[in-house]
Amino acid sequence: MSGFLYGIALQWKLDIRSKSLLVTCYIVPLIFFLLMGGIFTSVMPEMRNTLIQSMMVMGVSMGAFIGLPPSLIETYGSDIKKVYKANGVPIYLGLVTMFFSAFIHLMIACAVIVLLASIFFEAVLPAQLLIFFFALAVYIMVSLSIGSILGLIIKSQTKLTMIAQLVFLPSIMLSGTMFPIELLPDFLRMIGRIFPAFWGYRLMLDDGFCLEKRFWRVHCQNRFLCYL
Repeated sequence: MSGFLYGIALQWKLDIRSKSLLVTCYIVPLIFFLLMGGIFTSVMPEMRNTLIQSMMVMGVSMGAFIGLPPSLIETYGSDIKKVYKANGVPIYLGLVTMFFSAFIHLMIACAVIVLLASIFFEAVLPAQLLIFFFALAVYIMVSLSIGSILGLIIKSQTKLTMIAQLVFLPSIMLSGTMFPIELLPDFLRMIGRIFPAFWGYRLMLDDGFCLEKRFWRVHCQNRFLCYL
């Protein structure tokens, strides 16, 4: 256990020195948040209700799909993997430590967004922060799992960049975070449901997936039909 924690701490230090992870987990998401947060809240004041969730989806998607996979290629596509084997270190340790390190970085970035959104843009904070951060943690883990698969399966950096963009862009544009999903055609709505951003965004809202409301709406509709 101590070796595992040491591995995570070591990976944390390496990630802090990594320019790519610094850019994808902190610099770009936070700059995007500061610029677009002001634009969104000025053009659509009601955006304050979902600004935090929307910006988190962007930040998590970028860190998981664009930031993590190249780090995995650097480790498992180079001689570092041979060093693991030569020293009797489990081959999966690199993946696990990078996964947890990226998870911590994304949680920190999202916490900064929560803090700054309420100060700069008067964004509405989630009603139940504990449940909100639990939903955020689930969303981050799912996104990082997909990013890990991309980084392990794809061996070419060029192909990885292209495929990562094909996952990242629809996650942002088709999840309903930038604009109401009702504006999209039906087939684009269905495509958007494939990506974790669609579900993560709704899970982080105060009503979650609205299962209880949906149940009562259907229940009331059925009772109304019975009266007819």
